[in-house]
Amino acid sequence: MQIKGPGVSLYNQMQAMAQQARGPQQTMAVQRLEQGGVSPVSHSQSDFGAMLKGAIDNVNGLQMHARGLASAVENGVEGVTIAEAMIAASKSSIAFEATVQVRNKVVEAYKEIMTMPV
Repeated sequence: MQIKGPGVSLYNQMQAMAQQARGPQQTMAVQRLEQGGVSPVSHSQSDFGAMLKGAIDNVNGLQMHARGLASAVENGVEGVTIAEAMIAASKSSIAFEATVQVRNKVVEAYKEIMTMPV
């Protein structure tokens, strides 16, 4: 399935991070579980934290870039077009909205886990 549109870059980055998260250690752990063995302790918590921090830093970078282009257009800097500034602003907005949706899903999952009986 191929996705087209302004959010393609963010989607591709998220897919790449998901593949990295599913690296060879996870594949080996799944194989051991299928064979009845014990899987080693994973450092997925730190990997998830690093992935989340990287995604937030990426969104921040997009927002700063869009703000810089908008400022350049306002100041009349040559070589910066309104179209570039608008595209950057749209990318920034889409990335921010995606981040908010991920946050909402994480909070929802956390609340659901906390209400589970022990």
